[in-house]
Amino acid sequence: MPHASVAASASVGFSCRELRTHAEFIEASALYSRVFAYSENEFALNANLLTSLARNGGSAVGAYSSEGDLIGFAYGFAGSDGHGATYHFSQAAAVDPDHQGRGVGKALKLAQRDVALGWGQRTMRWTFDPILSRNAHFNLSSLGAVGIAFVPDYYARPGTDRLVVAWDLTDTSATAATDAAIESPPPVERADWGRSLPAADGGSWIVTSARPDDLSAAERTTLASKLGQTLTEVFLRGEVLISASRIDETTAVYRAVPGEGAA
Repeated sequence: MPHASVAASASVGFSCRELRTHAEFIEASALYSRVFAYSENEFALNANLLTSLARNGGSAVGAYSSEGDLIGFAYGFAGSDGHGATYHFSQAAAVDPDHQGRGVGKALKLAQRDVALGWGQRTMRWTFDPILSRNAHFNLSSLGAVGIAFVPDYYARPGTDRLVVAWDLTDTSATAATDAAIESPPPVERADWGRSLPAADGGSWIVTSARPDDLSAAERTTLASKLGQTLTEVFLRGEVLISASRIDETTAVYRAVPGEGAA
């Protein structure tokens, strides 16, 4: 199997590397369940499965503190969309709550990139809940991935709508969209949440909540439905998402531009 280069930073006190032993896979599975508060077996990770993924075109990488504790974990596998596109699919990343906000998530993604490139994979894809604007900012504006599709009920059950993103692993330049490089959005307010507004230079803005965790269950469900409908229309128009940013304490926006489809 390919070996990822060790991504380390003394200034932040952690490093990332591939997992290789049974004990490491067991520890990663436990961290995954703990971070996502999974108690049911149907959501558990099997250590043998992780081992097989890591040996056959997939990835299993961990972030370790300077004391040697596992504080983050990510895994993925080789994928295909059935239309000729192949890629590395990053299924999940989990970071211990005590170490979040320190760049561990980004370091794990970069370690996964090294593994994927070692397998000859040039693109990575993953999914996230589009209502989570903070995740959207990280995936699109920070990493430089591009939103390419919206899939309702991705995990074949209600409440699992997902946005699919693609990340070009061969582009090592600073390609992530920055607020300064993008036209400013029009004035928006809460009444615009879930709507698509035209952009002056082409494409559109998709308006959403900047703090979805503050919404009631009913409000969140309503917003998710509106956002899903709008994203479906945006992708049908041939647009892709290149950034996500907060406008104020309550409102955030996606930026969509005309695109050429999936990477």
